[in-house]
Amino acid sequence: MQYVDFEQGQGPEGLTIGQTERPAIKAGYVRVRVAAFGVNRADTLQRQGHYPPPPGESDILGLEVAGEVIEVGEKVTAWQPGDRVFGLVAGGGYAEEVVVLATHIMRCPASLSFEQCAGLAEVYLTAFQCLDLIGGVEHGQRALIHAGASGVGLAALQLCRYFGVEAATTASTAEKLKYCEKMGASVCINYKEKDFKDVLQTVWPDGVEFVLDMVGGDYLNKNLSVLRRDGIIVYLAMLAGRYADKLDMAKMLAKRARIQATTLRNRSDDYKAALIQRFSERCLSAFDTGELVVNMDTVFAVQDISEAHRRLENNDSVGKFVGKW
Repeated sequence: MQYVDFEQGQGPEGLTIGQTERPAIKAGYVRVRVAAFGVNRADTLQRQGHYPPPPGESDILGLEVAGEVIEVGEKVTAWQPGDRVFGLVAGGGYAEEVVVLATHIMRCPASLSFEQCAGLAEVYLTAFQCLDLIGGVEHGQRALIHAGASGVGLAALQLCRYFGVEAATTASTAEKLKYCEKMGASVCINYKEKDFKDVLQTVWPDGVEFVLDMVGGDYLNKNLSVLRRDGIIVYLAMLAGRYADKLDMAKMLAKRARIQATTLRNRSDDYKAALIQRFSERCLSAFDTGELVVNMDTVFAVQDISEAHRRLENNDSVGKFVGKW
């Protein structure tokens, strides 16, 4: 089969189309002919040599796919050849075929294309994990979503609206903020022009119950400043660097705050299966009703996937990049 190969440590120009053996199928797994795959920041980090796959997983790039089931392994009863599916893989998504646990895929909503489904799983499951499983946000609460125009940010804003949670967000341009507002943000802050702490302390002096942060750096104490007592800050990434500013322990104690980091790729198979089941039960039908949408930026032919990496590294996106075979 064909797959997207890469030279570790090289730039996007190191991505090429190669040939490799089809992955072997085993009990509990299904083989999917990949029609489209999501492009994520984790892929660029792996290409750079900073984010290796978990032990035993494929070293081919790609964490989410959509396509058609073409073979089922032993003990698989929920799926059959011909089913349109999408879901998570721990690696191997940038290939014509992938073998994935039967409990890690979902049925494609009838109204969505393979390309849309390929851009759904990683961002929505990540956002859902943070808001629901970790944050436990509830109807009537307030949340601050940083990097609102990112794939996860846009998914989180929509989920907030879907759950009845009022959301504020930060982004770098008026265009991005306008789109964030369309996706559910009621307070939109251009972080290049205003300090989000000052804005929120004026607009929402009582603070927020939940903060989702992919930035880090000097945002830590500011997040604490706008957090309500017993609130939680969830960290997903460190776009501003691996070291944060000096933690104000007095502020943290006064707020009885929780600060938690999370990842998804290296979670256990059982954790991912439970997350996918809960998301499917709570949210999947909302894509057919239009209450939730997949935020697409660009669909790239697989031969042009280097351009997707280049643009992602330049933060030149509003929504998801997807590769298509």
